[in-house]
Amino acid sequence: MSARRSAIHFTVNGERRAVQAPPMKRLLDVLREDLRLTGTKEGCGEGECGSCSVRMNGELVNSCLVPALQAEGAEIQTVEGLALDGRLHPLQQAFLERGGAQCGVCTPGMLMAAAQLLDHNAHPTLPEIREALAGNLCRCTGFIRIFESVVAAAAAKMDERASEAVLEQAHNAR
Repeated sequence: MSARRSAIHFTVNGERRAVQAPPMKRLLDVLREDLRLTGTKEGCGEGECGSCSVRMNGELVNSCLVPALQAEGAEIQTVEGLALDGRLHPLQQAFLERGGAQCGVCTPGMLMAAAQLLDHNAHPTLPEIREALAGNLCRCTGFIRIFESVVAAAAAKMDERASEAVLEQAHNAR
């Protein structure tokens, strides 16, 4: 006997999409299996690690906890949607340059949480960065390089003096 499937329509990274899926299938699985957007990672599968974070209707959510049917009509952004016109998002570039990405499991969720932060606060302090990323776990970097990467991405919008002060604060946190 096959499970009931529903037509689910939503916009992913600016593109209208439709899938036929069991209504309680996790959004994470729809993104990875049905849409082949494999940037979003599963870490814990319980909403504790943040690896599967995506933005749904402008809010950061753990896609492992969202039933696919709940995404009906939603605007979803995945880590693939951060890059524009084939160019890395400043956060992606900063993670690459500053060593904010190690094994890669937490990186998509960290990038999405950091993007959410910078969209609402272009000049975050180190404590604000720590708070914004608190729902994301990394077992590789010890977080300092991740924090430095977020600071570096934000620094492009900050004047030179303010960015140096925040970078110094991040270095002193080691």
